[in-house]
Amino acid sequence: MANPRNKGKGNMKNKGKSSAKRNTDAPKKAAVDKQVKDPEAGMRLNKYIANSGICSRRDADIYITAGNVRVNGEVITEMGYKVKLTDEVKFDGRRITPEKKEYVLLNKPSGFFVTGSLEKNNRTVMDLIANASNAKLDPIGKLDTSTTGLLLFTNDGTLAKNLGNSKKLIRQIYHVELNKNLAQEDLEKIRESAILLEDGKVLVDDISYVENQPKRQVGLELKSTKPHVVQRLFKKLGYDIVKLDRVVYGGLTKKDLPKGRFRHLTKQEVINLGMI
Repeated sequence: MANPRNKGKGNMKNKGKSSAKRNTDAPKKAAVDKQVKDPEAGMRLNKYIANSGICSRRDADIYITAGNVRVNGEVITEMGYKVKLTDEVKFDGRRITPEKKEYVLLNKPSGFFVTGSLEKNNRTVMDLIANASNAKLDPIGKLDTSTTGLLLFTNDGTLAKNLGNSKKLIRQIYHVELNKNLAQEDLEKIRESAILLEDGKVLVDDISYVENQPKRQVGLELKSTKPHVVQRLFKKLGYDIVKLDRVVYGGLTKKDLPKGRFRHLTKQEVINLGMI
């Protein structure tokens, strides 16, 4: 494309030809000029994709050229194409957004719903992190209303999908209070991962009585994201859970995080979670 600053220069005998050329390119030049003059016109598509966490800008150019990206339903293969934040951009059929990725850890108290409820005036965990970010953050996994402890929120769809995979081995430690003392023989059964539920064995890394507490209080370490796995494990042996508190999740702890409070993850914590 000719430099706009050179417009009007050159031999006058080529004026007619040049005018025709300019008329042909007028719509494209007008669009470019508008993007330059209006910062709100958008950002380059490869940067948009990179900011969404899909890949680097260089790799984004390759995917764009290959036709993997659609903007408002149309395949875009043009290098340097600019998009607005209001545009719908899809990568391999999945909508993406370039907003900054955020990661918030909440120490959930009892009595708060994770996914909402039909009950009138119910309280949800979203109320507790309302001031954490302007972005829409979603919880990774679920905790029962009565269950307390660590719950992670993010707008990073890739990480959420990875950690939410039932096949992933995510280290978790729970403080469990039962309705009665846990028999030594039942503790050994759990420790040996000998309990078979309807969806398979529960693989337990460790279990022990809480020191200086009644034997109805135990610490349980396992790597499973199966729904209600701790409750079902003890139910199988004839115990009901009175209190359940998740004190460790994927290397994250409740240190300096009072119940009902949240904090943003450090860069290193995000890297560690991404390696799970």
